[in-house]
Amino acid sequence: MAVVSMDKEYFHSGSGKATLDEIIKTIKIFLEEDPQAKYSLVIGTDSHEKDGCDRKSFSINLVTAIVVYRKGFGGKYFWRRKEVANIHTLREKIYAETLESLDFARNFVPMLKKQLNGTSPDYDLEIHVDVGQHGDTREMIKEVVGMVTGHGFVAKTKPESYAASYVADKHT
Repeated sequence: MAVVSMDKEYFHSGSGKATLDEIIKTIKIFLEEDPQAKYSLVIGTDSHEKDGCDRKSFSINLVTAIVVYRKGFGGKYFWRRKEVANIHTLREKIYAETLESLDFARNFVPMLKKQLNGTSPDYDLEIHVDVGQHGDTREMIKEVVGMVTGHGFVAKTKPESYAASYVADKHT
């Protein structure tokens, strides 16, 4: 699997493009608006095959979403897209999605914690993976959940994996 192009500098949001530093500041402000509320911070990735691919190997548009949610009161989300080439199977596609979320979380979460400096409310952190009990991915649930929990994160699958299966999917 090879990364063809990547826009690591910017994420997209409802208000345009934002750098990772801007996203972290936005999330910090959002968390500080109501310190007593319960929050979730969710990272999820989804992908779709690019048009015109042959069946031996294909490229995918890989979209990673960051969702911060104030339980019962809505939230904000940000997303970025990149293209990954040389995918041969559904398993490789699901692994690419899961590893993208994990790689991003391992870098993003320490940056966010440093910015929060222990002053903002706690939040539940989840990695959403686009696998579920129905369909071709059902046999991969244990594998990808094991990958996520093995890295110290909480994994959610369909139908609870809205960051991957709805938010990221909307932008693939």
